[in-house]
Amino acid sequence: MSQTIDLSALLAHPANGGLRPVAAADPATVWHDVVVASGESGLPADGAGGADADLAILTTEPPSAPWQQDALIRRIRDRGYLALAMPNSDLFGVGSRVLAERVGLALLHVDDPMALAKACWLLLEGRDALTLGYVRRVAQSIEYHAVGLADLLRHLSASVGHGIALIDAEGVLLQSGGTLPAAVHAAIDFGPWLDTVTVDDGSAASVHVDSPSRAGLRLAFFGTGLNAVQLTALAVAAEVAMPAVAARILIDEVADVNDAAVAADLLRDFLEQRDTRDAEREQRMLDRGWRTAGYHLGFRIVGRTRVDTFQLLRFVTRELAAVPADSHVVTSGRGVTGWLSFAAPPAPSQVDAAVSALRSLHTAARRSFNVATGVGSVESGSTGLATTIDGAADAARIAVSRSATGWFVRIDALGLEQLLLSWTENDTFVPAAQSLLGPLISRAPELLETLTSYLDHESGIAATADALDLHRNTVSTRIARAQDLLGLDLSDPETRLAVHLACRAVRQSAGSSTSSTSANPRGATP
Repeated sequence: MSQTIDLSALLAHPANGGLRPVAAADPATVWHDVVVASGESGLPADGAGGADADLAILTTEPPSAPWQQDALIRRIRDRGYLALAMPNSDLFGVGSRVLAERVGLALLHVDDPMALAKACWLLLEGRDALTLGYVRRVAQSIEYHAVGLADLLRHLSASVGHGIALIDAEGVLLQSGGTLPAAVHAAIDFGPWLDTVTVDDGSAASVHVDSPSRAGLRLAFFGTGLNAVQLTALAVAAEVAMPAVAARILIDEVADVNDAAVAADLLRDFLEQRDTRDAEREQRMLDRGWRTAGYHLGFRIVGRTRVDTFQLLRFVTRELAAVPADSHVVTSGRGVTGWLSFAAPPAPSQVDAAVSALRSLHTAARRSFNVATGVGSVESGSTGLATTIDGAADAARIAVSRSATGWFVRIDALGLEQLLLSWTENDTFVPAAQSLLGPLISRAPELLETLTSYLDHESGIAATADALDLHRNTVSTRIARAQDLLGLDLSDPETRLAVHLACRAVRQSAGSSTSSTSANPRGATP
């Protein structure tokens, strides 16, 4: 054997015959050759090649007498070997271990000497065989009928014998067989198809995951003590495993999308038929863990521009796992609707903590999604669940234009505005509002949008300009023109309040019409 092998690589090998250090075993030790014999007499007199850098593997156990153990250690070391591996090396006494330390002979225990010999051969000479072995184990895992992505990763890790992780640039999404060190993750290059890295905390071989639905994913096998040969073999194994992982991701996502649609339909049915008891619907809600008993705090997260609601759902679901309350969230319209549930009446401090957690969730979501969030009030029972969700939806509609609050509004903090919002929803007010704003609705919708934002921002030119991404002069010109078309003076407080309410009613009515048209294309009957 002409290559080199280090102890750390042998310890990291999943099929090393149960190798374990006993004494004087430095993981950084490098050997040039490995010799296997049934007993000491079968070893060459001066190592396999005369070099003072060999591992001797014996299939027999050490002698029981301390003086015989000491003699064996001295003779093995005198023959030029730096390490001795044999079954039940734990039988070496304390004195013999001290002697091994002094003369520089590593003592190693091994359950299966021939398995260790094979592992040494794979790492020294049989690199292709090592790769083939990993690939064969991956192929066996692919044949396994996994019940989900996490189950597939568990099986791959168990078969290959190393940790495995599905990662993106932000962190670890799923892992099995260990924990991918942060330093290893940070060292991984997400650009190339294949990548291998080694840092002080460990090593990893990763491959780009070719997924049409989720960009920037990599599949990585990882561990500690892995050498270049093992990493190269694991990179091939990762490449072979990747298509199965990508397919599993797609299968799971299709199932998740279908489940999200079912959940959205169930929530809509509950809200529309809140006053009607339906045993089948109640059972479906219970099957999902949606218990209407207790106390609930609803929230609604909507896109201020177009957002991928399923990706938003996935993000919110993951973030809610850290909130200390029973939580549920479903896709709904152009956003998601959810609620936190409490078995007992939550204390004010508990409610404030929950709202604070939702605000933190909102802040985190805005890093990837252009959203606004509304939070309802704490309500109890089945009727209360519907009420808090309605309140959250009202707050979200207000939050869409509230840059001053970071596009986050809690309904309990609105006071009079909440009452006015409810008033503008009635069937009598909406036609009157549409009549009042008719000149803008029919001739200048951009003026109506600017006027609505202007009044939402308390008649602030600068705030309106920032919200609409317009120049201040443009805002001023549009407001003046809107007043001319309406024949109104917005400097009058009562007039300004009436116009503000009318703008909100028209905007909400338009939003409802859009949602209805989307739900029933081409005028289909519900």
